[in-house]
Amino acid sequence: YVDVLMGTRGGLRSCVSPSYNKGVALRCSAGSSMLDEDLSGEILAVDVEEAIRMDADCMAIQTFIGAPGQRASLDNLSRAISAGLRYGIPTMGVVAVGRDMERTPRFFKLATRILAELGVQIVKTYYCEDFEEIAAACPVPLVVAGGKKIPEEEALDMAYRCIQEGARGVDMGRNIFQSEAPEAMAMAIRAVVHQGMDAKTAYQLYQSEKASPTQTR
Repeated sequence: YVDVLMGTRGGLRSCVSPSYNKGVALRCSAGSSMLDEDLSGEILAVDVEEAIRMDADCMAIQTFIGAPGQRASLDNLSRAISAGLRYGIPTMGVVAVGRDMERTPRFFKLATRILAELGVQIVKTYYCEDFEEIAAACPVPLVVAGGKKIPEEEALDMAYRCIQEGARGVDMGRNIFQSEAPEAMAMAIRAVVHQGMDAKTAYQLYQSEKASPTQTR
């Protein structure tokens, strides 16, 4: 029920069958962890040749606007964009929100615009107030991160508002795989994104599929 699976090189190689035939967004930047004081110290960990070998549909690069590592982060992004353009692989710029970074409409409008100006074909960002303005100011498609785990009804409502206000899609991780019924949640999210289903109806779909005896838990 998903269109694209985003994963790391190791995760995709060890956990996803080669017969998987949906889109793949390959996480190509890495280096930060919960032990780092500065989460912005990432490197370009996967090169474009590896993305080609893994048949990736796009390369995902985490970027830190307004953080100490901003310059290096944007250098990673720029090099990935240039390599991707040589081989026809799009780059997704992922707006990262560090510990001390503001989460305001002004910040997200600036961050998404910077990534688009540098040449990414897709921007992954977060939902916030005045999201319509952020979407209108960004000349490339926006995908909204699901963020931390929240109740299914709230996650579906957020997804609906994102799509209605200009996002092209949502990137749900924990709000699907930590759901009580991941398959049902993926079905409901798909209905919101592709069918324009409102949040209330999507939640009813989720509950119905969750109760199905064939549902994978």
